[in-house]
Amino acid sequence: MSDASTFPKPRFLSVVIGLIGLGLARMGLTLVGAGGSLYYLLAGLTLLVTAVLLFRGDRRGAQLYGIFLILTYLWSFYEVGLDAWALMPRVAMFTVLGLWFVLPRVRRGLHQSEPIPLFQLRETQATLGGFAVFIIALFIANGGYEVGTPSAAGTGQVFNDSGDWMHYGATKRGTRFAPSDQINVDNVDQLEIAWQTRTRVPGEFKGTPIQVGDGLYLCTGRNIILSLDPDTGEERWRFDPELQSARIGFWDTCRGVTYYRSPPQRPSLECPERILTATTDARLIAVNKANGQPCADFGENGEISLLTGMGEVKPGYYFVTSPPTISNGVLVLGGWVMDNQETEEPSGVVRGFNPITGDLVWAWDMGRQERLGLPPEGESYTRGTPNVWSLTSTDEELGLVYVPTGNATPDYFGGHRSEAMERYASSVVALDSATGRPRWHFQTTHHDIWDYDVPSQPTLADIPINGEIRKAVIVPTKRAQIFVLDRETGEPLTEVAELPVPQTDIPEESTVPTQPFSVGMPRFDHEMLREADMWGITPFDQASCRIQFARMRYEGPLTPPTTGYGTLYYPGVAGGMNWGSVAVDERNHLMVVNSLHNPSVVRLIPRTDITESTTYGIGGTQTGTPYAVFSFFFLSPVFAPCLRPPYGELAVVDLANQEILWRRPLGTTTDMGPLGIPSRLPLPMGMFYSAGSIVTGGGLIFNAGVTDSQVRAIDVFNGEEVWNAQLPAASTATPMSYVSPETGKQYVLVTVPDGGGILSLESQVDDSVDEPEVEGGYIFAYALPD
Repeated sequence: MSDASTFPKPRFLSVVIGLIGLGLARMGLTLVGAGGSLYYLLAGLTLLVTAVLLFRGDRRGAQLYGIFLILTYLWSFYEVGLDAWALMPRVAMFTVLGLWFVLPRVRRGLHQSEPIPLFQLRETQATLGGFAVFIIALFIANGGYEVGTPSAAGTGQVFNDSGDWMHYGATKRGTRFAPSDQINVDNVDQLEIAWQTRTRVPGEFKGTPIQVGDGLYLCTGRNIILSLDPDTGEERWRFDPELQSARIGFWDTCRGVTYYRSPPQRPSLECPERILTATTDARLIAVNKANGQPCADFGENGEISLLTGMGEVKPGYYFVTSPPTISNGVLVLGGWVMDNQETEEPSGVVRGFNPITGDLVWAWDMGRQERLGLPPEGESYTRGTPNVWSLTSTDEELGLVYVPTGNATPDYFGGHRSEAMERYASSVVALDSATGRPRWHFQTTHHDIWDYDVPSQPTLADIPINGEIRKAVIVPTKRAQIFVLDRETGEPLTEVAELPVPQTDIPEESTVPTQPFSVGMPRFDHEMLREADMWGITPFDQASCRIQFARMRYEGPLTPPTTGYGTLYYPGVAGGMNWGSVAVDERNHLMVVNSLHNPSVVRLIPRTDITESTTYGIGGTQTGTPYAVFSFFFLSPVFAPCLRPPYGELAVVDLANQEILWRRPLGTTTDMGPLGIPSRLPLPMGMFYSAGSIVTGGGLIFNAGVTDSQVRAIDVFNGEEVWNAQLPAASTATPMSYVSPETGKQYVLVTVPDGGGILSLESQVDDSVDEPEVEGGYIFAYALPD
């Protein structure tokens, strides 16, 4: 029999545990100093003692580690209950490390003078194995969610019986509802690619196509318009406006195009039917639907400048990315101004144009509302006013256009703002389509210093409320609050309460005592974040996130920006909800909601502290105010999210009773991981997404914007994923669906960028550099087999 004393002491294990303990103790001390949890300091000290005992070959080291592991589990359950994703950074690494103690070599090294009882070895193995099985079982159990029963299924009116997708949001109501049920829950598993094509345009591809009769029309990046055959994808024509945009910001973003047919009383012989696009170099262009040639009767050779009346516009400071809306013969258009740069940025004026001639019909200048037309020579529209960068919708019977506004520039300081800058900021405004004058407005955030502009297209739906069908406008927000208003009067149809919010500590700033909360609708954010909600891949980056959280100012929703370590800003700059808006199943009164959980860090930088090395993240200089701003996503040192999962969710709300029918995480971690390295692990964590979803008469939701690069079909009634297909990349546009007038076949269309959105530095600064021939973005059309 061999002498047990010949087995070496587990010194490598002791060194590993010692280093872990040292790191946790140091971070734990910092966390305690910031007012955070004691656990990490105590855990670090315990592991240091464990390491010393193990180095000496003292079996009490293993016993202490076992006690530590049990107490860690108990503490974790106390903090986050049985949430498997939240438990992972707390217990996974320590459980795996605990398996090391089961190795016979380590066991014998700790039993120097006596053999290891077989039952004790098996008992330890069983205990650690039990922990592992328990965690796996939790992940399985956490995959479930509650499903309710629709209260008004089949009772709604469909406003798009033709099945055409003639506007960005299917109709001018912006419901993203395709009524056809040819593709449905029973046959969607047979869906296949009917055709696909490439755009031959590099970079961004955020465009959702429209379908008008026997043609598809869409814009790629750089505002290039394509016309395609809806049954084959064959290109019929293309129009390249040859952009002169400064290659910064969203210079090559185009979300869609607009169709217009001239009425008999105002015929256009040049272009009876036209496709219009507004560009990132501030032009409005009309081309013939039949051949893509500029409409000679529109402006000058088919285009007008949107810079007229704007005054000085620095390169990249004013551009348009969203398609205009045509309401009762008036083309209504807003624009986007550069974020966070200065106080005197270009105006957020909204304008109405004649879609045949390009003539200005009216202008809504928030600072000069009495003036309908252009400013006098030498003047400009009021600078620095809130802009309308996102998508608009219209009720032509009421003669109203619904425009979602941003906040006045810059985003995170408002001490300089005038009444004109404040009154309509971060609101939905109902403009008279004939005159451009506001009939009503509803402000979703007062004195907005959080960049909580209203990003979503207002969605129009007729819904039963208290036994009566009401004409509603649904307003999703970055705050993850959804307001439901009477679209004729602006009166809230579901309860809105003004609730107290934290106040500013910046001397030059002011805040309001209360803010509006949509308490009559489900909320899609966490009501209040805690230190226990912080996350990470390991205990180290979780501790780092806890330290950041403890140092920052956070007192709940709408905590104002501050200096020092800054403010935790949740929901973050991307929402909540964003420009993908919601989708509404008109037949069943069901609303599809995509929501994000992605906090931001916002830190004001006093002007006196700015140096050449100052970084702003995605913030900016805020010239003209006492503070610049740093803004970025709330991430750990390995670029993992600091908030526990899920990060992206999909839900359905029953609009008839304002209750959630179901809610679930959407997407896996396949293309995400620490340090930006894809994990290739399809963990159903619920991931980040862009754009939005559509819903169809076949009871299906389609979404292709999650970072795991899949297009999915989901049962609208229960949330079950019933079909998916892999894409070459995640889509950055909302899908669409149409029925071909030639074949009667229903298609689901998805656009995907080529990944070439970030050009080389050389080509960004030198337009003379020739770009290589590219295949560009993808367009996939899915249909049932013949």
